[in-house]
Amino acid sequence: MTDRFRELERPSADRKKDVVLMATVSSFEGLSHPSKSELRQFAELFMPLFSASTAEAKREAVAALSQNPNIPSAVAFFIASQPIGLSAPFLVSSKCLDDDTLIAIARTQGGAHARTIVRREDLSPTVIDALVGLRHARQAPKREDQTATADIAQSMERTIAEREEDLRRQLRTMARQLQRPVSDTLGVRRLTDVQEALLVRFARERNARQFSMALSDSLSATHWLSERVMLDISGQQLATTMTGLGMDFADAAFVLECFYPHLKVQDGDMTLAETMLENLDPAQCEERIESWRRADRYTADPARADSTSSEQPAAVQKLVVRR
Repeated sequence: MTDRFRELERPSADRKKDVVLMATVSSFEGLSHPSKSELRQFAELFMPLFSASTAEAKREAVAALSQNPNIPSAVAFFIASQPIGLSAPFLVSSKCLDDDTLIAIARTQGGAHARTIVRREDLSPTVIDALVGLRHARQAPKREDQTATADIAQSMERTIAEREEDLRRQLRTMARQLQRPVSDTLGVRRLTDVQEALLVRFARERNARQFSMALSDSLSATHWLSERVMLDISGQQLATTMTGLGMDFADAAFVLECFYPHLKVQDGDMTLAETMLENLDPAQCEERIESWRRADRYTADPARADSTSSEQPAAVQKLVVRR
């Protein structure tokens, strides 16, 4: 009979411990800014209660504390060191785990904990380097450990690649936002659709002479200016001209690569031509074009100025004769 009573009492005792654990967690969650003494008291109460509670109560407590930013460091390390079935939500979500704690957990608790840490959204470069370095630092006599380390490395490589791509997209978006809208072309020289189509066609045919003539027409300048632009073998002047005239980015890169083959070389995920165009400021390119056109007019105008000056005395002379 005594044994039977003890068996009946056990579930009740377990439930009481579970209730006390959850009550302790709930009370702590109600503290928006716990003091040092309150943090110390919680740490002293929580760990023995947690160890004595059922698995279900432990999971509920961990899930609740995963969202709390005020967990004492001792309690955070204690929860993170639990078996992965309990600690996973805390390892993924908790803001109380600093870099040193994450690295220590990954090194001491095994591959399952490390793979779970990889799923965090706020991993710092320090933690990433440490997780990748585990592959080289660990001695893995067992096949399971080798597989776990390889999985960690692959997960980290994917995470790093995804974050680098996200960063590139963000930088390109920021660059486009800083640039003047394409529709804001008041008072700015722009290519017509026909002019742009002709330039692309002559570039595809590698017809430098026709391209130069079409370019001078687009600039409303002499053929000498367009030839000087194209004689720059670096391609920088032509890139500046096409950017200043508002040519489509892909078309401009195609034209550069046609006339300057060395710009086809890949530079990361872009060609040298695309990198060159990406680094140009449209407003500065427009100013540069206008300065070239002014110099071109000054070079071409002396003959017109001479003819104008010769016409003026004649007109004056006629007036004198009439008098």
